[in-house]
Amino acid sequence: MNTATNNKYPKVTLKPSKDRSVRNFHPWLFSGAIKNIKGTVEEGSIVEIYSNEDEYLATGHYHEGSIMVRIFSFEQQEIDYGFWKAKLAGAYERRRILGYIDNPETNAYRLVHAEGDDLPGLIIDIYYTTAIIQTHTPGMFAIRHHLAKAIQEIYGDSIKAIFDKSIHKNAVASETASHYLYGDKGDDLVLENGLKFKIDWEEGQKTGFFIDQRDNRELVGKLSKGKTVLNAFSYSGGFSVYALKGGAKLVHSVDSSNKAIELADINIQNNFDQANHQSFPEDVFDFLKKMDNVYDLIILDPPAFAKHLSSVDKATIGYRNLNFEALRRIKSGGILFTFSCSQVIDKTLFRKILFLAAAQAKRKVRVLYQLSQPSDHPINLFHPEGEYLKGLVVLVED
Repeated sequence: MNTATNNKYPKVTLKPSKDRSVRNFHPWLFSGAIKNIKGTVEEGSIVEIYSNEDEYLATGHYHEGSIMVRIFSFEQQEIDYGFWKAKLAGAYERRRILGYIDNPETNAYRLVHAEGDDLPGLIIDIYYTTAIIQTHTPGMFAIRHHLAKAIQEIYGDSIKAIFDKSIHKNAVASETASHYLYGDKGDDLVLENGLKFKIDWEEGQKTGFFIDQRDNRELVGKLSKGKTVLNAFSYSGGFSVYALKGGAKLVHSVDSSNKAIELADINIQNNFDQANHQSFPEDVFDFLKKMDNVYDLIILDPPAFAKHLSSVDKATIGYRNLNFEALRRIKSGGILFTFSCSQVIDKTLFRKILFLAAAQAKRKVRVLYQLSQPSDHPINLFHPEGEYLKGLVVLVED
């Protein structure tokens, strides 16, 4: 860190004693820490952060809101195309070391995981020959064409299409419509641990598939042999496919979305000539209340019940009620996989929620596994909020 001699970018100066989190490399700067801003800023502007003693600290994108700057560099440097390409090349190299690049068994993985790759507001997923860009901040939205160019240069001919699935509220309607930045729709069938999945990145949830559950799906497969399995909030049937591959006796997939159920059925057909599987386009709560003492293994993978701190109390009740219904109806000796992808529900609170549900259901519960996200969804040690996916696998007894 150093005292700057020039200011190409607008200058954000912090209040006295408000620089600790930045010095500790946390990538979020909150509005309450800011003393003043010199220069013209707008949503997505690149700004430099200085201490009250005029010492350069970091560079990031400016936004209106409680998180006023999302930091992408703690070194003062030119922020140009070369900078962004180097960031993506670093993310690519990390995935290569982890074995995701040119993997014949798995060709769907996350290339960029926001703060986990020092690129707040940016997600890039690779589905075989297609890259999906999803930006969540105006700053990243503004450079999406640079990102697409960098992807082409890093991957070469192995990437045939780049799809933009970003939505930015301040952009004109023609910009926010998802579209191809390069190429057009090609092969939408990917491999994950040798299993085949059709991906709907154009209209599906998130970028089209929940890549973050890859390792947890594999564990479901290992524990499913001879069991009756319920995959609740099944979306495209990922857990169901793994359960059947693992030798499940019967698998039911439940989701309130007809499109999700159709996609799940396609993925079952893509992997099995015959399978003892049935799908139900129903509300999970309603379905659970009809199915007492049927399942040996239940998977609860709901959408985020809380996206903001203001929703935590309501979400806590929702998660507790959901787990209560599953715990009271699962067979004795059954296994429950339960997840929360709500960032504001931390591991300690999630465990407490399950404790309350088990106590209410009067079931004895033992924790077998504590689950999180896979290695292509890295967690920045200085940004613990990045550990958004929590999972518990429990043995349920009378």
